[in-house]
Amino acid sequence: MFVHPDDREMVLSERQRLISNGAPYELEARLLGKDGQYRWFLIRVSPSRDEQGRIIRWYGTRTEIEDRKRAEEKLRQDERELRRITDAIDQHITVLGPDGKILYANRLLLEYSGLSVEDVMADDFRARLVHPDDLKRSQDERQHGLERGIPFELELRARRKDGRHRWFLIRYNPLRDEEGRIIRWYSTGTDIDDRKRDEERIQKENLALREEIDHSSMFEEIVGSSEAIRKILRQVTKVAPSDSTVLVLGETGTGKELIARAIHKRSKRSSRAFITVNCAAIPASLIASELFGHEKGAFTGALQRRLGRFELADGGTIFLDEIGDLPAETQIGLLRVLQEREIERVGGSQSISVDVRVLAATNRDLKAAMAAGTFRQDLFYRLNVFPIQLPSLRDRVDDIPLLVTYMVERYAQRAGKQFRNIQKETLERFQAYDWPGNTRELQNVIERAVVLCDSETFSVDETWLKTDARPLKGPAVPFDATLFEREKEMIETALADCGGQVAGPTGAAAKLGLPRQTLDSRIKVLGIDKYRFKTRQADRNTIRG
Repeated sequence: MFVHPDDREMVLSERQRLISNGAPYELEARLLGKDGQYRWFLIRVSPSRDEQGRIIRWYGTRTEIEDRKRAEEKLRQDERELRRITDAIDQHITVLGPDGKILYANRLLLEYSGLSVEDVMADDFRARLVHPDDLKRSQDERQHGLERGIPFELELRARRKDGRHRWFLIRYNPLRDEEGRIIRWYSTGTDIDDRKRDEERIQKENLALREEIDHSSMFEEIVGSSEAIRKILRQVTKVAPSDSTVLVLGETGTGKELIARAIHKRSKRSSRAFITVNCAAIPASLIASELFGHEKGAFTGALQRRLGRFELADGGTIFLDEIGDLPAETQIGLLRVLQEREIERVGGSQSISVDVRVLAATNRDLKAAMAAGTFRQDLFYRLNVFPIQLPSLRDRVDDIPLLVTYMVERYAQRAGKQFRNIQKETLERFQAYDWPGNTRELQNVIERAVVLCDSETFSVDETWLKTDARPLKGPAVPFDATLFEREKEMIETALADCGGQVAGPTGAAAKLGLPRQTLDSRIKVLGIDKYRFKTRQADRNTIRG
C-alpha cells in the first residue's frame, strides 16, 4: 500500500516527529489498495522496549475508516448547505454540538448582535448576549433541556448591537444519527418583543383595573346644578378629549379626584388605565421608586425589578393628587416626563418612553410655594396648561339639598334603611354650616347620621354642626412660610450639631432620618451655607484644645 500524495508529506513529518518522542502515536491517511483505489485508514503505532527501556521494535496496525470519513465528509457538506440555507432564513439560528457548544451562527444573528463567529463560539458568548436578569434562568432551562435530549424552548431577552434588549423565543431541536445518538442541536430565535410588550401592557391594565375596582371613590357621579358646578362641567367637557395636562385646584374635600376621573372617562384614553397617586401619602425616599419604578438592586430591599405608576399608566391617565407635596428631587423627574415623555427607573440607565396623560391636583397655593422655593417654577407652568378651580361647598350652597338627598339614599341603601323625608331644620343647618372639610365632611356627617337615625325622617344632632366653626381663610403664604422657616431651622440645627457634615452615620442626614441626596437638595433650595457650620465646629475643637 502507498500513501496518497496529498497525505504523504504530513505522514512523513508526523511520523518522524512522533518517533523521535518514543511514544505511541496514531494518525489518519489515505492508503492505496490492490484495486488501485485510495481508502482512509487509522494508523496506530506503538514501540516495544527491552529491559533497559530501549526501543527495539515498532508495531503498527491499520484500521479502515473509509465509511466513517465518508459520513463525516457528507455531514460537512450537509452543514455547508445548511449554512447557506440558514443565512437566508429570517430567524436567529445557531448550530450546536451534542454538548451544547456553539459551532455556527447564521448571518442574521451576527448582524443583530454585532458579534463575529469567533465571538459567538467563545465561552462567554451568552453572558455578552443575554440580559443579566435572564442569564441564570435561561442557562438552567437550557442545560435541563439538553440533558433530556428532546425538543424544548425558552424565552429570554437578547442584547442588540445598539445596547437595547429584545425578547426572543428560542426553540431547540436535536439531530440524531442512524443509531439514535444526538450529533447536533439546532436552535432558532424568533423575535417576540412586540408580543411580550402587549402581554406586559395587558398585565399592567389588569393590575390597574384591580386597583380601580378596589378603590372606592367618594361619589359615583358629580352631583349639583349650581352655576359653579355647571361651569366646571363645561370645562371638563372641553378639555377631556384633548391630551392637555390639567391642574385641578381647590380646598381639601372639594372632589378633585372626582373631576380627574370625569376627565379620563370622557377622553380617548377612557378604555385604558386610570392610575392615582397621592404624593403626600408616600415617604419622600420612596416616591421616585413609586412613580418611576426601580431596577433590581437599586437600593436595599429592591430584590426585583418593579414597574412604576407611570409604566402602569402607559396609554392611559395618571392622576397625581397633592402635587404640592412632591419632593424637590422628584419634581425634576416629573418635569422630564412632561417635557420628554420618558422616564428612567431608579438604579437604571435606560430611558423608557411612556405615553401618559398627566392630571394633577393640590389644595396648596403653588405660587406661594414657588416663592418659598419648595416648588419648581418650570414644573408649575408645565402642569398649569389647563387649570380648573373647584369651588368650596360654602360657595355652592344651592347644591347642598341635592347632595344631601343623594348621599342619604346611598348610605341608607347600604345600611338597609329607608327614609321617607329629610328634616327641614337639618337642611337649614347644612346650608348654614361653613363646611371646612367640604363635601368629604358632608359625606362623613351623613353616613354617621344614617347609622344613628332610627326614625323614617332623616335628621342630625344640632351639636354636630356649629355655625361658628369657620374654616381657616386667607392666603397660604404665612403657613408655607412658617413651614419654610421651620424646615430651615431644623436643618441648620442638625448641621450645627454635626459640624456641617451631611453624609455618614454621624452626619446631619442620618440625624434627620433623610437620604443624603434629599438633604443636599433641601440645603440648596433653602439657601443654607453648610460650610459655616464646619468653621464653628473647628472653633469648638480649638477651644476644647
